[in-house]
Amino acid sequence: MRTIRVETSAATILLTEAPEPKVRDRQTGEIAKDANSGEALMTIGVVYIEDGESSLIKVTVPEGGISQGLALGAPVSLPGLVARPWESVFNGQQRHGIAYRAAAVTPAAFPAATGAAA
Repeated sequence: MRTIRVETSAATILLTEAPEPKVRDRQTGEIAKDANSGEALMTIGVVYIEDGESSLIKVTVPEGGISQGLALGAPVSLPGLVARPWESVFNGQQRHGIAYRAAAVTPAAFPAATGAAA
């Protein structure tokens, strides 16, 4: 499937779930690894806010891309964020969605308020 770059410069992204290992196989507890580097993968939860609308999304990040100093509720940056549509059949039911992946997650600043009274 094709990956689609996500432009985040106009968005506010807030961390809602701390990084945790991405489990590949729930029965064995096997942790997912990057297909190219073999590095362990982590997932984070964020709220993505743009143009007055918000979405809760899970983002996969390589373990080495998790920065120190992340705090729940704080703004973060997701360099290299891409979206990839997926679909599968599980227990006879068709499922589909969008998987998000970023090269890293780093602390960010809240955007400056526009049009605020001085």
